[in-house]
Amino acid sequence: MSSVPGISMVNMSKKMFHRLLQINGVIKHRQFSASSNMKKETVGFVGLGNMGNHMARNLIKNGYPIVVFDVNTESTNSLKSDGASVASSPAEVASAVTKIVTMLPESSHVQEVYNGSKGILSTVQKDSLLIDSSTIDPSVSQHMASEAQKKGSVYLDAPVSGGVNAARDALLTFMVGGPETQFNQAKELLSLMGKNVVHCGAVGTGQAAKICNNMLLGISMIGTAETMNLGIKLGLDPKMLAKILNMSSGRCWSSEVYNPVPGVLEGVPSSNDYKGGFGTALMTKDLGLAQSAATTTKAPTPLGSVAHQLYRTMVNHGLGGKDFSAAYLFLQDKNQN
Repeated sequence: MSSVPGISMVNMSKKMFHRLLQINGVIKHRQFSASSNMKKETVGFVGLGNMGNHMARNLIKNGYPIVVFDVNTESTNSLKSDGASVASSPAEVASAVTKIVTMLPESSHVQEVYNGSKGILSTVQKDSLLIDSSTIDPSVSQHMASEAQKKGSVYLDAPVSGGVNAARDALLTFMVGGPETQFNQAKELLSLMGKNVVHCGAVGTGQAAKICNNMLLGISMIGTAETMNLGIKLGLDPKMLAKILNMSSGRCWSSEVYNPVPGVLEGVPSSNDYKGGFGTALMTKDLGLAQSAATTTKAPTPLGSVAHQLYRTMVNHGLGGKDFSAAYLFLQDKNQN
């Protein structure tokens, strides 16, 4: 008699064990379903130009409700049709959300959007996370961080590299300056808009990394434009020349990914009359930031200085609205008159 109940108890224990596993599985499934269906926090986005428009759209694609503002109503209307809410000012954005991304052309725009009468800091909520992806003077980023701190919020500088196509395809590189704890929070959002998110150090170091990168980019674009121009005048086919460069030691991003000669690559500004992309005026601004930093730190940058002068001349010749790869266009004989 004692052996039979023993077997019964073992069988019962097994049944109870399996039943508990089933119940646990159902609970976990329900918890997972609840968390996966949980509505994501609304994010604010200010600045919907060539880059910002794509960045904001990638947040929508990843299920984030967004509230946007831009002085250009065409840009806001485009995102509104994709589901974004439109605010009437940066202040209205800040009053509605606690996470905001800004993408603006210059330091003066950042100062106005954050510190203006209808700026973000006029209505910012405590513990808000403010991520600025503009390329501006590092000292301005540091000042904005100080002003945000007075409001109980955190400001990070997070400029980007990669260009319009990378913004569209969420392949940007973010260079982030700010406290490491807030960096980890910001990375959750930035990873939806880029493939590389790098913590550079304190506030301002993201800008420092960006202006160094863009100084090299400006120099290399001029070098690529000069090389392609010379080769074509020597009778070389531009596509063949680009192919040789890109399998040789002269290979660089400007020759391989963003070639400045029309028709060499599809889907880049040079093959679209230098429309879109990263404007010559903006490259001139970034090279100016690099030269200002070089003067402050007493770092010699002779090629950076020459690149800055050439891009300033391009702007004066009416090429400010063209993509910065128009350096090739500028080098043609017809533009030397």
